[in-house]
Amino acid sequence: MGWVVRQTRRFGRAYKKLYRNVLVDVDEAVRVIAENPYVGERKRGDLSELFVYKFHSQNQLYLLGYTCDDEVCLIYLEAVGPHENFYRDLKH
Repeated sequence: MGWVVRQTRRFGRAYKKLYRNVLVDVDEAVRVIAENPYVGERKRGDLSELFVYKFHSQNQLYLLGYTCDDEVCLIYLEAVGPHENFYRDLKH
């Protein structure tokens, strides 16, 4: 059985604001994560439950934050956006 991907409201709002050419790269990043949820870097401290997958789009670094629930094989997409203020916004 494969992993099921769900998005949070925060992710959905950020996703809708992205340009179409960036959306293609985000969709590809989600596919990569769905195949192997542990491909991202696990954070420490306040965000210890969070994994972050980094990818480039339009010559800019984007981050996709997500959490995993191993018991039910579920991936929650938490946030997506450029590196600037990404972690600060996640803590609020």
